[in-house]
Amino acid sequence: MFKNLLIALFGASMAFGVAAASVVSDMHSDMSGCETCHADGMPSEDGAHEAAACADCHGSMADLVEPHPQHDGMMECTDCHNVHEDEVGQAPATCDNCH
Repeated sequence: MFKNLLIALFGASMAFGVAAASVVSDMHSDMSGCETCHADGMPSEDGAHEAAACADCHGSMADLVEPHPQHDGMMECTDCHNVHEDEVGQAPATCDNCH
């Protein structure tokens, strides 16, 4: 009986964890729409507005924890973070693309 209860609780917690997962862009747009990151809600051609929006909220790469400071001035946030595909809390798997 106790084993079945544990299995049921574990299964329920796993289902909640999956349901709670969210794409990063969804979390940001829930704050105040696509304008949270995009000027007029539309992506910029060069990504400069989006990069500035990241820094406005999260600080510069120099201010963040590793591995960010070593990339300050060389890369933009979106070089590693794909906010329309990455889930909240998911580390980007792109380090291997360069290193």
